[in-house]
Amino acid sequence: MAEDLLIVSGSKEEQYRQLLPQLEGLLQGEEDIVANMANTAAALKEQFKWWWVGFYVVKGDELVLGPFQGPVACTRIKKGRGVCGAAWEQAKTLIVPDVEQFPGHIACSSFSKSEIVVPIVKNGIVTGVLDVDSEHLDHFDLTDQEYLEKIVGLLNF
Repeated sequence: MAEDLLIVSGSKEEQYRQLLPQLEGLLQGEEDIVANMANTAAALKEQFKWWWVGFYVVKGDELVLGPFQGPVACTRIKKGRGVCGAAWEQAKTLIVPDVEQFPGHIACSSFSKSEIVVPIVKNGIVTGVLDVDSEHLDHFDLTDQEYLEKIVGLLNF
C-alpha cells in the first residue's frame, strides 16, 4: 500500500496519468469498499483541489452519502433527482458546465458551479456514483470523464 501521495503539476491529463498508478497502489490489496472510497476521495481532492469530491451508494431506491471530502452534503438522493440521481438513472457520466442550468439541480452548496458525476457499474447495474463539484463554471471536460471513469473502475463495488 502506498504511504504518501505525490502531488504533481502539469496538464490535467498529466496529473491524472501520474495519479492513476498511485491510486492503484493505494487500493491494491484492500477489500473494504468504504476505505477505498475514502482514500480515493481524499486523493482526488488533494490532487485537484476541487470544491467537493465524494461517493453516493445505491441503497434501495436512493443514493446514500458515502465517504467524501469537502463541506457537508445532501444525505439521500432519489433516482432521477439532481445530477447524481440523473447519472444513476441514465447509467452514464454527466458533465454539467453550469449547475444552475441543470433542471432539478440539488443545491447542497451555493459555491458549487459545475459538476461531473460518474456512475459506478458492476455487472450492468449502477451501485453508486462518484460526484465531483467545482466552484468554477465549466470546469470539467472529456479528460476528466475518461480518467474518472478509469478511477471508479479501480473500486471493487
